[in-house]
Amino acid sequence: MGGEGAVARRGVLAPVLANLALGVPAVVPLYLAWWTLTEYLPMDCHSTADLSRPDLGNCDFHTLDHSTAVLFLLVVTGVLLLGAVFVVDAVLPPRARRGTWLRSAALVPVPFALLLALAYNTG
Repeated sequence: MGGEGAVARRGVLAPVLANLALGVPAVVPLYLAWWTLTEYLPMDCHSTADLSRPDLGNCDFHTLDHSTAVLFLLVVTGVLLLGAVFVVDAVLPPRARRGTWLRSAALVPVPFALLLALAYNTG
């Protein structure tokens, strides 16, 4: 009787730990996406030619200077992360347990969310 609960917990523990472990390197593309959404997209200008326009007030050369590299790295690391999640959660698990693995994929952004919460709570 007590063995069934332990087997069920062990059956959920592996996908949860694997997806939380995937969440650690996922911090990189998630941070790059966060930077894009909070720094780059809200700007009024999207090229250095726009910096001299007086009607645009929300322009930052530093953000424009880094945008190409950030967007490139976002695409590369995002594709690698999606590939890793696909392999770990859809390809490797046996067909009977694939649903548990796919549901636990929602835990991948948890490490980034924790880091973001800590960053905004400390100042």
